[in-house]
Amino acid sequence: MGRRATVADVHRLAAAMPYAQRTAGTRENPVYQVGGKTFVFFRNRRPDAVDPDTGERYTDVIMLRVPDEQDKQALVQDPASPFFTTPHFEGHSSVLVRASRIGEVAVDELAEIVADAWLSCASAARQRAWLEQHRPE
Repeated sequence: MGRRATVADVHRLAAAMPYAQRTAGTRENPVYQVGGKTFVFFRNRRPDAVDPDTGERYTDVIMLRVPDEQDKQALVQDPASPFFTTPHFEGHSSVLVRASRIGEVAVDELAEIVADAWLSCASAARQRAWLEQHRPE
């Protein structure tokens, strides 16, 4: 595993995507959008994401868009994975991760996940332009 990811990496990677805009959510939490569509979102405390032992609401949940249900399941099926979902996100192409567990992900993997999140929301023209620039040689 390469260098472990940090919350600063989430911000850096999301902000570096073309046409990404950072806005403030309902409680000034960061929301990253492309073309008005959210691809990374630092959530407020919500009743659907709670500590199973204490029942306390998580205060550090980050939502990341994913291309489809298959990609979502690949990230959430392993019980050791830091990625999870809740019934609130059933049928929604996104995964959740606690900021306190982002270090369980390598920066390279996080970069792929953030790029996929951006690609899931960007217009077709922006997707093509980005993929053209990032095509492996």
